Amino acid sequence: RKIIFEKQWFYLDNAIGHTYGTTFEVTSGGNLQPKQEVEETATETKEAGTDNRNIVDDGKSQKLTHDDIKALKDKGIKGQEIVQQLIENSTTFRDKTEFAQDKYIKKKKKKYEAVITIVKPSTRILSTMYYAREPGKINHLRYDTLAQMLTLGNIRAGNKMIVMETCAGLVLGAVMERMGGYGSIIQMYPGGGPVRAATSCFGFPKLFFDNLHEFPLSKVDSLLSGTFSTETLPSEPEDNVLAEEESNGLTDEKQTSLQEAEEESTTEAAMEINQIEEQETMDLNAEDVEFKESKEKENKENVREKQRKQWERRKKLIETAALLKEKNADGLIVASKFHPTSLLLSLLEFVAPSRPFVVYCQYKEPLLECYTKLRERGGVINLKLSETWLRNFQVLPDRSHPKLTMSGGGGYLLSGITVVWDKGKSDAGHSEALKMEEPSSKRCKVQDLNC
Repeated sequence: RKIIFEKQWFYLDNAIGHTYGTTFEVTSGGNLQPKQEVEETATETKEAGTDNRNIVDDGKSQKLTHDDIKALKDKGIKGQEIVQQLIENSTTFRDKTEFAQDKYIKKKKKKYEAVITIVKPSTRILSTMYYAREPGKINHLRYDTLAQMLTLGNIRAGNKMIVMETCAGLVLGAVMERMGGYGSIIQMYPGGGPVRAATSCFGFPKLFFDNLHEFPLSKVDSLLSGTFSTETLPSEPEDNVLAEEESNGLTDEKQTSLQEAEEESTTEAAMEINQIEEQETMDLNAEDVEFKESKEKENKENVREKQRKQWERRKKLIETAALLKEKNADGLIVASKFHPTSLLLSLLEFVAPSRPFVVYCQYKEPLLECYTKLRERGGVINLKLSETWLRNFQVLPDRSHPKLTMSGGGGYLLSGITVVWDKGKSDAGHSEALKMEEPSSKRCKVQDLNC
């Protein structure tokens, strides 16, 4: 299929079989051809101005018009030659400083040179791409914040992780990449099924998905209360369906045989009238019977496939529920558009003691509420609410400086560690602590001042 990227369209058929990092040129017709050498353009001129104060951007410095450039493209002239001609026909190029000339060449190369490098997908590349192009799909999760989440969550091979995210599968893919196919991941999802659009972009092998489980959020409460149950699983779903289908098929065959007998009697009576008509009707009847039989076979296969898929889904659901009931998860990652308090309080029940958890939210206020609820509830230590700050720097000879545009915010993280706690004692102890804390000391100070 046609791929459209950065105002370029091409087909990826010729890229199959090449290694990652190969640079291709887009030829006419959208075909890719490996670039033999990454040549340094010999467009650098010795003449360069001292400053740009006398250069005025009036749109008249370039002698080549759009029609001229289009004519060059139609002739099949490569982008590198077009850039060279643009430089030669620019009246202000020689007056620009060396840095300005480099910037001009880079800009024109990006516009006219159709060069593409295919790189191996990774968390860093995908998170940067999503944040730059479609930040709303990943809840404005910045790439440095995602790195902090993976570090604070102690994501490593062999873990048993619970991931609840609505970031198009980006956080799930990052966790899977760091675990390297070892350990197990339970993805909690809202709605009808898990969303893994970004996860599929990583290109993981099948081994990575063998230990990936999913569980719906709607059944978490029933699992915690002990009322969780699925529909009764048939021991052999295909056999029951086949038996019903065969019985229906037999009755259908009887009906068709009766119809055929009637048709034969009528044709025998009319045989003397016209033998040609008889042959035509027999051919049509045979075709109808074959068509009916093929349609019945298709329906049987479709019903069987549906039953098989439902049975497999229920089986996986029971397996995932058994994993959660063990309540020994090694960590919890939450990055969703929903309010984190209720999510975190319910999902922490499945995490073993002395394990980390990380919650991401685009805004600070929901995490503040979550922070206070956790302090009241107890069972967690080392609670931290943090915001990462990021500034990009351009590092080039004689012109290293912070970039003019930078991100305003990358969201907030609430992290902590679970501990063993007793519900009854913690509630009583917390209420007593509230009575005995600051108010008494404040009263003493007020009394001293009055005296």
